[in-house]
Amino acid sequence: STASSGRRGVSWPTQACLNQRLGARVWRGGHSEMMLAAIGRRSGGTAMLILSLINLASAFLPQPIALSHALSPSIPALTTSMHRPKSALPAISMATEAKKRAKHAIKANSEREKARREGGILGALYKFTRPHTIRGTILASCACVTRVTLMSIRTQTFIEWSLLKTAALGLVALLCGNAYIVGINQIYDVDIDRVNKPFLPVASGAMSTSLAWALVAATGVGGMSLVYAFFPPLIRQLYTCGMILGTVYTVPPFRWKNSALLAMLSIACVRGLLLNVGLHHASSHALSLPITWPPQVIFISMFMTVFAVVIAICKDMPDTKGDIEYNVQTLPATIGVDKTAQLATLTLFANYMIGIGFGIWAKGINSLLMIGSHGALALWLLTFSSKLKSDSVPSIKLFYRNIWKLFYTEYLIFPFL
Repeated sequence: STASSGRRGVSWPTQACLNQRLGARVWRGGHSEMMLAAIGRRSGGTAMLILSLINLASAFLPQPIALSHALSPSIPALTTSMHRPKSALPAISMATEAKKRAKHAIKANSEREKARREGGILGALYKFTRPHTIRGTILASCACVTRVTLMSIRTQTFIEWSLLKTAALGLVALLCGNAYIVGINQIYDVDIDRVNKPFLPVASGAMSTSLAWALVAATGVGGMSLVYAFFPPLIRQLYTCGMILGTVYTVPPFRWKNSALLAMLSIACVRGLLLNVGLHHASSHALSLPITWPPQVIFISMFMTVFAVVIAICKDMPDTKGDIEYNVQTLPATIGVDKTAQLATLTLFANYMIGIGFGIWAKGINSLLMIGSHGALALWLLTFSSKLKSDSVPSIKLFYRNIWKLFYTEYLIFPFL
């Protein structure tokens, strides 16, 4: 049989012979796109040589063919193919990305299943409160109450034990506020948490959304009730302000967490300024002490406000994948993990230098402890930040945990400054 294109035909046996020798399928139309694509993927210098050798060999066949003429319409495709040897890379890249996504999905599902099995309802409640934030709140409360108590000993020969009752009520109110803020965040961020934090109880399914809403309502109402029943007007105002900021941080249409600047401001105000000012004022009021602002209290309020900004920056570093997927404009998702870590380290290092400055120039402060402790903590900061691997999620999480350890350590030092 011959080709219907009008060009010189190729007999079927000859065509089969060519197919066998060249390793390509030559269609009866005289065109060989697949063969050319195969040749084009080779180096361009040998492609035309192979074509010439084929023409030369065709002269010895029973029915010679002008293969170069038959394939001439495809030579532009050959040239294009030679100039684009990596044309398959986008497909390979997409396949690699799909494989990574599938691997991540399998890991997330595994973590969700593990979270469902572990701890039961008590374990789910514990994770729901986000323990690392609870520890920070407890340490801040204990440190500020201890500081005011030590101050009162200087002016009184006895300790006002009624402070313990007020401190206990205040701590419960703060823990309720903490649970309300982190709880409402888990409800509204459940889809993002399935990617970033599949171990959380709402994201894993260990806790139903209705139970989460019940806990958020109970802690919100309970905390506000305690504050309005037992604390003075200023504390009520500060607590209400903190609850409002915690709400607009997460809840649409405000959703401040979608803005890196607004997220930093809300966390810095609640975790830094409102918490420390409120604790000092409430403790002083409970002991009937005059409301004064010694250098230690001014320092801890300023220092922890800046520290809260650093926490606000760093907390999103392990969550970059989910934030990008759901278009949450956090700082790590915008500028990258490396630059975010550098910014956080420089900010916190400057904060420690300010602490050393306080130790040198401020009066009535334990200079030796202030300078020595903040110098040592600054060195530790530089040490663990230098070991960060921005492409490793475990390394990023370790960096973030160390930031919180620095936070805890500051409150352990504070009563003795």
